[in-house]
Amino acid sequence: MDESFINKNHYPLIFIIFDEYNWFHIEIKNLFSLVFLQIVIDAKGHLMGRLASIVAKELLKGQNIVVVRCEELAISGPYFRNKLRFQRYFHKSCVFNPARGPFHFRAPSRMFYHVVRGMVPHKTARGTAAMERLKVFDGIPAPYDKLKRNVVPEALRVLRLKPGRKYTALKRVSSEFGWKYQDVVEKLEAKRKVKAQAYYEKKKAVLNLKAKAVENANASLKSVNETIAKFGY
Repeated sequence: MDESFINKNHYPLIFIIFDEYNWFHIEIKNLFSLVFLQIVIDAKGHLMGRLASIVAKELLKGQNIVVVRCEELAISGPYFRNKLRFQRYFHKSCVFNPARGPFHFRAPSRMFYHVVRGMVPHKTARGTAAMERLKVFDGIPAPYDKLKRNVVPEALRVLRLKPGRKYTALKRVSSEFGWKYQDVVEKLEAKRKVKAQAYYEKKKAVLNLKAKAVENANASLKSVNETIAKFGY
């Protein structure tokens, strides 16, 4: 049996199945069986532009991405120069009616979202679908605090920025231009780190007990293992 599928617009999946007599029938299957796994990226220590370019490319490929701790992103260049650049950026508005836009978000997560959007053809159907696959957060909210978080080596500041070069923390710029939740995020992060440390200590104790149990079992089964080894096992 030969099986192929056509998926031009992602919805729905149309399977054309051929049998041994070359007759075919069409089956419409659920998309959730082929959904990409969700990748959680910890943005701490990354350069904002480099990370955004990689995220944008993966979104256009169909990947689901969650970016946490956006307030810990870094921007290359000294703080004073970046502050002047953001002042010019926030000053841009409609001349006769500023309520018409453009709208400049102050939260670090929304700033990062805006940077990614600028690298995606967001006015097309493909770009709109790509941006719907992106989630951005300040801090690490549930349930992502219990999921594995990844880094992007191509965007890490310590690997991509020459030692001694100045850089600016995005949370400092955001808080000085109107972001009001830096203290709240820091408190929540402190609580999360305490819980994570307690979980890690408990996990380490369990692993130590397991290792001791395996060692004791191997000692008690030493004669049995030697007998089995004679037969090549």
